[in-house]
Amino acid sequence: MNTLRHKRIVIGITGGIAAYKSAELVRRLRERGAEVRVVMTRAACEFITPLTLQALSGRPVHTALLDPAAEAAMGHIELARWGDAVLVAPASADFMARLAHGQADDLLATLCLATSAPLLLAPAMNRQMWDHPATQDNAALLKRRGVALLGPASGEQACGETGPGRMLEPEELVRLLNDSFRTNLLTDATLMVTAGPTREAIDPIRFLSNRSSGRMGYAIAEAAAEAGAEVILISGPTALAVPDRLQCVAIITALEMREAVMSRVQEADIFIAAAAVADYRCPAIATRKIKKTGTGMTLTLEPTPDILAEVAALPQPPFTVGFAAETEHLLDNARRKLQEKHLDMIAANRVGEGQGFEREENALQLIWPGGELLLETAPKERLARSLIRVVAERFHEKNSAQGS
Repeated sequence: MNTLRHKRIVIGITGGIAAYKSAELVRRLRERGAEVRVVMTRAACEFITPLTLQALSGRPVHTALLDPAAEAAMGHIELARWGDAVLVAPASADFMARLAHGQADDLLATLCLATSAPLLLAPAMNRQMWDHPATQDNAALLKRRGVALLGPASGEQACGETGPGRMLEPEELVRLLNDSFRTNLLTDATLMVTAGPTREAIDPIRFLSNRSSGRMGYAIAEAAAEAGAEVILISGPTALAVPDRLQCVAIITALEMREAVMSRVQEADIFIAAAAVADYRCPAIATRKIKKTGTGMTLTLEPTPDILAEVAALPQPPFTVGFAAETEHLLDNARRKLQEKHLDMIAANRVGEGQGFEREENALQLIWPGGELLLETAPKERLARSLIRVVAERFHEKNSAQGS
């Protein structure tokens, strides 16, 4: 499974002859559909030019700690928020030492301290430098802090010696980075997620709908697949590509979404209702285009089915997660919805005035009986992975409590 498509990867390059491999690494990541930004130390620029990396990544290369062109002149904060993962390849002995001791004396080291994204290092150095107790102590300290070390490999080195210290080959680093997004939190679970808007016809030309792009629901589906779940995606009309290895059922109307959900929800262990389902529909759809008359027109509307409430009310419901998109009184409305529909969890987000719909970023307030958690503003893909981690934790906790 390609988990790198649409991922935002920061590649850090430090000073070492293995820096020439970083060009191939960037190229292969972009082939897999990742967005890549490159950060180089001053020493790295002596081995490979920023122009080469800019041409391969399609973006300007970052080298300066204080960048007037960056947000608030703080490039490390901007990049730290942007990346889904940070991979330093090659990671020199000097860089590992500075990172282990919290030194923030250049852009790359500062970025690594400022990011909450997974941090991975691909060490590359002379074999005696790698085997030195200081380097081994630094490596052990970084591992204890949650930094992943990819390699090094053993073999012939540029200095003419043979032994451990070679940077892993780019294709191996891409494979390991791809695998790092697979969490196995939901292995053996089936998750159903609804996404996108519905369209409720008025006549053959016109319909009622909303501004949902479907991006959040699709991101949740992909994050669930990364977590090992079997995923059923019920999608309204969107312009999005279906993530790999998902079962996708395309629908148009709220009634079609209800039918698709209820026909297969018994297969689901978890149900996440991320779709923006229309609340009303026309009970009588005109068979011909309604002509403009120059006077007002009244539409008669009836409520659409409440799919979320119906799923939660099943005799043996799945772990049920709703969404509450609100323009005001966000938390009060979300808590009311959680209680009235007997949900296991609700994800509340504010919409309108440039928030929520049609945006690459969002924030979610998660609420469940007895607990709350704020997922702060982040790209929807990263937000979805955070949501899936919490859902998996609550799902397993509920199952353990019912089994005891």
